[in-house]
Amino acid sequence: MSSAPPAPTARPARRLPLADVLRLGRPSDIWFKPALSVVAAVAPPSLLLVALDRLDLALYTMAGSLCALYAHNRPYAARAKVLAGVVLGMLAGLATALVAASLTRNAVVLVTVGAVLAAAQKVLCDATRVGPPGNVVLTFVSSASLFVPQTPGQVPGHLGLAAAAGLWAWLVGMAPALTRPHGPERRATAHALNAAAAYAETAGTGDGHTGARVTALAAVQAARQSLRSAGRRPSATRRALARLVVRAEVALAAPTDADPARLRAWAGALRGTGPVPDTGDPRADTAEPAAARRTPRAGLGALAALTPLAARTAVGCALAGYASLALGIGRPYWALVTAAALYQANLSLTWGRTVQRVVGNLAGVLLFAAVAPLAHLGPLALVLCCLAFSFGAEALISRNYWLGSVCVTPLALLVTGFAGPQRTGDLVTERAVDTLVGAAVGFAAALAVTDRQAGDRVVRSLTAVDRAREHAARVLADPGAAPAAVETARRDLAAALLDLRATADAAAGEWWQRALPRERVVLAERSGHRTLAATVRRQGLLPDPGTDTEDVRP
Repeated sequence: MSSAPPAPTARPARRLPLADVLRLGRPSDIWFKPALSVVAAVAPPSLLLVALDRLDLALYTMAGSLCALYAHNRPYAARAKVLAGVVLGMLAGLATALVAASLTRNAVVLVTVGAVLAAAQKVLCDATRVGPPGNVVLTFVSSASLFVPQTPGQVPGHLGLAAAAGLWAWLVGMAPALTRPHGPERRATAHALNAAAAYAETAGTGDGHTGARVTALAAVQAARQSLRSAGRRPSATRRALARLVVRAEVALAAPTDADPARLRAWAGALRGTGPVPDTGDPRADTAEPAAARRTPRAGLGALAALTPLAARTAVGCALAGYASLALGIGRPYWALVTAAALYQANLSLTWGRTVQRVVGNLAGVLLFAAVAPLAHLGPLALVLCCLAFSFGAEALISRNYWLGSVCVTPLALLVTGFAGPQRTGDLVTERAVDTLVGAAVGFAAALAVTDRQAGDRVVRSLTAVDRAREHAARVLADPGAAPAAVETARRDLAAALLDLRATADAAAGEWWQRALPRERVVLAERSGHRTLAATVRRQGLLPDPGTDTEDVRP
């Protein structure tokens, strides 16, 4: 075998895929929850306004009602706080927009305010991982409100309507806790078990094996975080779920010894409200020490990583709005929101979202043209159409963003009718043009505002993995190490590995940067996962094969 070093591979030419980004996936396991919640949150305030003949105020109640779209994957203790934060964030953005609208009618100033708000909302939602739907709903409401005629005296009343609807949305989001208090934790644990089963089935099969391992590790970490955020006092149900998560971790450590059918059976048993399956292994309790229960916090480095994304959002949204104004279109916020919806973790994902947004919006305007005669029959018909499209958007968007946009677009167009009748032809033309303008200008801004620090973040993540692995190896080498120390070292290493994979994937999707240390990433992941397996063996959950000494030493 030749010992010559491998020749450096040429960087592949960037392709702009079309068909792949439009392919439909499987619907979310809980697609019906946000779909039903948004209908339950929007319907009562809107129907009340119809009865009072004040549908012109529905924009403000919808601002609060749309908060019901958030936090459906969070345990209820955490959901209560997240939903409250979303409502406050919605009110803050709406208040800023309404005050700006009451002080000036200068369209350039209003577009600038909207772009700054969009960037702030993008950073806050990404930093706190609030989503889906992330910043897009907040930006849509605040941007649309900038162009609604307003006086300073009207602002408090309009904010009061939004706050009342937001409180109702909070109650709608929390209502399922009455019948299934551990539902989110059960779903997260079931997902971890299914992902571990998929990894065990593909173990040793190349790229599929690696992808399944990363997916399973992320699912296990998400289940752990779900259980930790459910409250400080663990119930018997949560302790039983934690033991199942441990079994998923064991499958990651020794996939050839795992029983995928049993893992899937456990996951299936978590549906509904039945008893949590018993793993029959009391040793699993040792992997859940109280000292290891802690929630990681995002540091300044994580916020700094979002700076290029914030710059892209601000510049792209502003330029898209200005371009719409230059074309003489009366609703520049449509172009602004289109640009805001494009920006993802890297340029490759941003391109995919651009294609999805354009296809979905153009199909959506055609759908709007077809249903507009029905919606114009009266206020009640208008509200019912909005409710139908709200449900359809949330039911379809988890399959692919463009499919959900087919319903989101007519919903946004119908909302303009709350203030009075609108000409269908004008709305269709303006929305189509603003979609194309917002997508073209927004993506051009993403190309211009580059993320030159992506490679540096990969190097920092590699260093973090090396340190976490060395620490875990030192703990394993200490015969007297406490179980809590082993568990903490394992979780720190698992978190570092997930961060490395996310950082490497994000950097790989940036187009203008130096070559990435791909080989170092692969080697760090391999050695890190071997050390993770060794920590599981140390906790007594696997037999010790006596062959991993070389794999875990620092």
